[in-house]
Amino acid sequence: MRDIVEDLLRLWHSGRTGGLATIVRTIGSGSLPVGSAILVDANGAVYGSVLGGSIESTIYDAAVEAARTGRRGLHRFGVPIGEAGLDSGGMIDVFIEPFSRRDFPEFPSVAAEIAAHRRVTVFTVVWNPDQDLIGQHLVTDKRHATELVALPESDLFVASFPPPPRLIIFGANAYAAALSAQARLLGYRVTICDSRETAETPNAFPGAEVIVDWPHRYLNALSAAGEIDSSTGIVVLSHDPKFEIPLLTVALRLPELGYLGAIGSRAAHVRRIEDLQAGGFDDARLSRLHSPAGLDIGARTATEVACSIAAELLAVRSGRSGGQLSGNEQDSAPYTTKATVGL
Repeated sequence: MRDIVEDLLRLWHSGRTGGLATIVRTIGSGSLPVGSAILVDANGAVYGSVLGGSIESTIYDAAVEAARTGRRGLHRFGVPIGEAGLDSGGMIDVFIEPFSRRDFPEFPSVAAEIAAHRRVTVFTVVWNPDQDLIGQHLVTDKRHATELVALPESDLFVASFPPPPRLIIFGANAYAAALSAQARLLGYRVTICDSRETAETPNAFPGAEVIVDWPHRYLNALSAAGEIDSSTGIVVLSHDPKFEIPLLTVALRLPELGYLGAIGSRAAHVRRIEDLQAGGFDDARLSRLHSPAGLDIGARTATEVACSIAAELLAVRSGRSGGQLSGNEQDSAPYTTKATVGL
């Protein structure tokens, strides 16, 4: 639902009513994320996606009906074999509800917390013998998994919105602009750090926070403030040893880090590793560094290099090799009612 928060907020402020459909459970095999949602606004426009194909059309009709009648409830849909996100058919449980000021008066506070990168969790009653309780929401700041919780007298869907993962890019250049755009599409909060005052060029990096500071000093400050964790990615786009070696020295000593990459040619990589070895880093520690950063997809332009790095970032986050899907005989992971990242 995170991807349609602004659309929901716009509908809320309009005073009109739309229909909201959220996947709360999946049954079968495939890769559908629980918490995926679509919004149908008062004009029939659709925001977000759950599956595509005929099943999304069915869910669309049910959302329109919920907006028209005000009825809310839990629906089970069989998904035809071969449709997007599925290997062998299956079923999904979808909670469909009207969405408006009246139906979710607390929503602006939820949207504000998400926009401020603060944790917020929404509990929604999706089944109860008392029909008046279905669709009631409770908003908290407590940590919780995203899942469907079955209680003796009620079923609750818990939608957890943790702060988004952070990507810190060192070096303000065309590669940084392209990677920033890619990362934001993947849900990352992006910061770009460069020691040059020209880095703060207006509109050069839309949607990203730009910091003018010496890279290693800034990273040290973030670490001391507890702002680096296992979900944080760092990409070094500067080729100048006087910037990157002190920076990588700090980064390689961090106790937790999700991804660390540095771009450059093979020759730059060899020089980089030799400098770091001279600084006392052994092979085990250096294995944390992806250098040159990115998957081998034949990237040449800044945009292509950004795609390559973003792909490697996702592969590392998922614990995958980044090989071709057509050559992967591993069975798809079973559906789950829990999500490992924010919606």
